[in-house]
Amino acid sequence: MLLSPPASDAAEEALEPASAPYSVAPALFDADRPDDLGLAVAPGTETSTVFAPRAKGDRFSNGVVLVPFKGRLYAQWQQSARDEDAPDTHVAYSRSADGAHWEAPASLAPAGREGRMHSSGGWWTDGRTLVAYVNVWPTGFQSGDGGFTEYRLSTDGEHWSPPRRITDDEGRPLEGIIEQDPHGIGDGRTVTAFHLRPGMFVAPHYTDDPLAISGWVRGRMQRLPAEGRASRELEPSLFLRDGRDGARCVVMVFRDQASSFRQLAAESCDRGRSWTTPAITGMPDSRAKQSAGNLPDGSAFLVNAPNAGKRRVPLAITLSDDGHRFDRAFLLRGGDDLQPLRFEGRYKRPGYHYPKSVVWRGHLYVGYATNKEDVQVTRVPLAALARP
Repeated sequence: MLLSPPASDAAEEALEPASAPYSVAPALFDADRPDDLGLAVAPGTETSTVFAPRAKGDRFSNGVVLVPFKGRLYAQWQQSARDEDAPDTHVAYSRSADGAHWEAPASLAPAGREGRMHSSGGWWTDGRTLVAYVNVWPTGFQSGDGGFTEYRLSTDGEHWSPPRRITDDEGRPLEGIIEQDPHGIGDGRTVTAFHLRPGMFVAPHYTDDPLAISGWVRGRMQRLPAEGRASRELEPSLFLRDGRDGARCVVMVFRDQASSFRQLAAESCDRGRSWTTPAITGMPDSRAKQSAGNLPDGSAFLVNAPNAGKRRVPLAITLSDDGHRFDRAFLLRGGDDLQPLRFEGRYKRPGYHYPKSVVWRGHLYVGYATNKEDVQVTRVPLAALARP
């Protein structure tokens, strides 16, 4: 039985796909070299550690998200004593003045009570105010019931407003979990996705609110068939490109829960109002949260573990000049420099988990959790990513 919310007019009017929104150059990844897929590290690539586990402290971390704000780079993540999505999960953050040295973590959301759980929801900013999103699971993540999103505001990155609910275009609380990756599309509009409850059913949304805390409108997209309490498409990111007819288009990239070990993607060429049905692309993916975006020169990028299996190694960036064909890739972290997993815990395993990316001060910064216990950031000079 499909437990999706009832079909709406918006879903019925969604666009049908013509084909996969983008392609990948043949033989870009060498599957015979599983630790690095035959990729080279771009010159100047560096990695720093934001948080490392200790035997008498939190030993699980995941969901690392970055944002620049008033001259500092901020990192947000969720952590707990041992297990993923445990009742003691809470949300922490740190910041850095240089992208390499990080302050001691501070709290954004404490552990929940009476079955409620908090997890990292990411960031947004209009340049003057920093918005911290926190995802709230009233009956815990493991219940499968889903949840909603709260936000807190700060003008200095230290003092925060009380949490309040995200609202839709009619002022109602939005019943969904925000994906950690909102993107401005260049005209005052912000686009991301929410996972709607009951369950976890992904749906693109957009808003023209500069703080992206209200006015959210659901876009029209027909999801692929799926059984259970979650959609096949999950945890998207997005990039921009010029469409075939000259329109500016948004491409949303999804994790595929059906285990194709390929990215799914959908496209909107009307500022997020309507989307093609997601299609399987040729981009390998380890079935995990990933990251996408654009560099300042307009080129599109994908950050993920492009491994056609569950192993989240290596972590790589794949590039396209036009967002239609991805034909270059660099290694960010590989099997050779993966530190050992130091502490056991539910769903913990070796690898580079749930990357999210941002451009700041001439570099692309990628935040992720190594082995779901170390919070780490890798940065690459933009000049090193340019086509020769």
